[in-house]
Amino acid sequence: MGAEEDKKKKAAKMARRKQEIQLQQEIETAEEWEEMIAKEGLWVVDVYQEWCGPCAAMVGNFRRLKNELGDDLLHFAAAKADTVDSLEKYRGRCEPCFLFFAGGVLVAYVHGANSPVILRTITEQLKAEHKVIDGNGERKEVKDPIISNLEEREKAQYDEEENEKEEEVAMLGRKSTAELEKKGFTVAIIKPDAVREGKAEEILQQMEEAGIEILAKEERQMTEDEARTFYDHLKDEEYFEDLIQFMSSGPSCVLVLTKGHKGDTVITEWRELIGPTSVEEAKDKAPQSLRAKYGSEKCMNALHGSDSPETAAREMAFFFPDMAIPTIPAPGSKPQLQRTLALIRPDAFSKNKDEIIEKIKEAGFKIALHKEMTLTEEQAKEFYKEHTDKPYFDELIARMTSGPLMALGLAREDAVSEWRKVLGPTVNAKEEAPDSLRAQFSIDESSINQLHGSDSPETAEKEIQKFFPMEQTVAAIKPDAFSTKDEIIAKIHEAGFRIAARKETTITKDIAEEFYGEHKGKEYFDDLVGHMTSGPTMFMVLSREDAVSGWREVIGPTNPEQAQTEAPESIRAMYGKDILLNAVHGSSDIDQARSTIKQVFGDLEFQPDESEPTKDQEEPGVTEQKTEERPASEAKEEDKTGSKGEDAKEGDVKDGENKAEGKAEDEQKGEDASKATEESETKEEETKQDEDTKEEDAKKDDETKTEQKEETKPEEQQAPA
Repeated sequence: MGAEEDKKKKAAKMARRKQEIQLQQEIETAEEWEEMIAKEGLWVVDVYQEWCGPCAAMVGNFRRLKNELGDDLLHFAAAKADTVDSLEKYRGRCEPCFLFFAGGVLVAYVHGANSPVILRTITEQLKAEHKVIDGNGERKEVKDPIISNLEEREKAQYDEEENEKEEEVAMLGRKSTAELEKKGFTVAIIKPDAVREGKAEEILQQMEEAGIEILAKEERQMTEDEARTFYDHLKDEEYFEDLIQFMSSGPSCVLVLTKGHKGDTVITEWRELIGPTSVEEAKDKAPQSLRAKYGSEKCMNALHGSDSPETAAREMAFFFPDMAIPTIPAPGSKPQLQRTLALIRPDAFSKNKDEIIEKIKEAGFKIALHKEMTLTEEQAKEFYKEHTDKPYFDELIARMTSGPLMALGLAREDAVSEWRKVLGPTVNAKEEAPDSLRAQFSIDESSINQLHGSDSPETAEKEIQKFFPMEQTVAAIKPDAFSTKDEIIAKIHEAGFRIAARKETTITKDIAEEFYGEHKGKEYFDDLVGHMTSGPTMFMVLSREDAVSGWREVIGPTNPEQAQTEAPESIRAMYGKDILLNAVHGSSDIDQARSTIKQVFGDLEFQPDESEPTKDQEEPGVTEQKTEERPASEAKEEDKTGSKGEDAKEGDVKDGENKAEGKAEDEQKGEDASKATEESETKEEETKQDEDTKEEDAKKDDETKTEQKEETKPEEQQAPA
């Protein structure tokens, strides 16, 4: 009889346990968590620690309320904070915690096992969720103040650590200039006579062949006053006035040169290379010197070189006042990566682009930036205006406008000098360097060499900025990929982008329908709205050279299946599921990016290099903004009212030449859907939950008044095509 009784008790206990299991879904993995919050309805989640288990005292109350209400939208779960990544910040807390989720967002919370407050919150939030589903209300997302305070403390600690690092770097920088050994350098001038005769390129080539490195280069025409100041030490010479007139008669090419690790021989070697000051003496005693080759008479001797380190320092300060004195790298220091601009001109681009790119990679260069473009005649003439009087000018313009060319930003150690070695000489490449790229890819019908390389680090940066101007684009991590946002952000940094601003937000159904109003009635409309309201989205402003097209290349084609074939390393190939759930968004062109930035983030102002915003609220490298919700129609209405050198300087290229792929009107269902309008609302509206909470409940230590703040609910203005 006793055994029978024990059997019955065991069965009853198992039945009760079964009921409890059925009542509360056990959540122990990130996958189970993501699956849960993606489901419809109100989820009441008991967040517990493994060592103490869930709050068993509330199970009976939950079962009773479930039976009374009989509402299919009400669900219960018990989530183990120890194993669910999304609950990491709740780990180690012994106080019971109940989180209320609807539509993938937190809508309420209660700390402590306060049964009346928990049950009342369930009832209120269930009513609110029904209104949202019926289209008569908006889901209000809240933040748990315990987590917010923890995040603020973590951010403050991070800021303090970053400030300490920056100060350490600054201190090292302040003393390193004094402690590091100075590197030898000289100032060289290719004078107006040689520049006028088009000999500058030949001279630069001979510098390179002699192993001389160009640290800085600038073409400038000296005024008479500047010439008098520069040559003041010669003012008592009888040829002084002739010298002044000559040096101010046209543009000169001014350079800062060095050679070898220490540069201590560059002054002597450069003066030996250019030869005696007198052209007649140079032709007689040093016929292979540059002055013998390019000088004409008297002061018109083609070239200048500093005669001592002191003179070199004075002359560098005269021509390059902002340039730091070169220093010898410290022993054991890592070589610094350098960038240079490369151009594959139209003829070579149309015939040998792939082969040239392969040889670039074989030479150890990383292609950091690339762009295809076609220059107009007006642009080409502007780029090559220094060559207007040259006999090859017309052919140069014709060749440069004959079709698309490719601009490349190459990176490696000593990129400028190494790329020019790979290129070979600008003239007679076949005879002098038959293995060089210019020799291999020359064309018999043209005297114009087919490839370009910057001649100094300074010129390289100027040219890169002209061809690849600093831009901003808008990127969004959509709800389907939000759980992998950290991985995607890591890839954003790997691609060289700086996150200038970011914002997390969730769009409501009403706003989504308003955003995508033009698509209403189309078969994919409900799927689109459903997806974009299914969870949070992260909007970011990304800064980089050529950011718009660069980001679109990183994310890949709209259809993840196509991306897996054509761009398997792209973000959509790795994180997209189908053409609708394709993980990320990118602005299609610079105009759309600017418009979206204004709509989502307001009037951000960027620093002169346009890499980061100047707003007061910016964090180290990141600006996070939170704005309150407002009808999209108001936001729309407000937006309406709110709105040098080798062959020459190769720049000033307009962004429009590299527009990202256009919109396609009749794509598949999801692709059409991903082309909808991205809007934001920025009106602030503050509401509080449980204003009628009884005073005696508020006094209890384990009860927290729910304070809700609506965040801006922006949506994509236009997803990538």
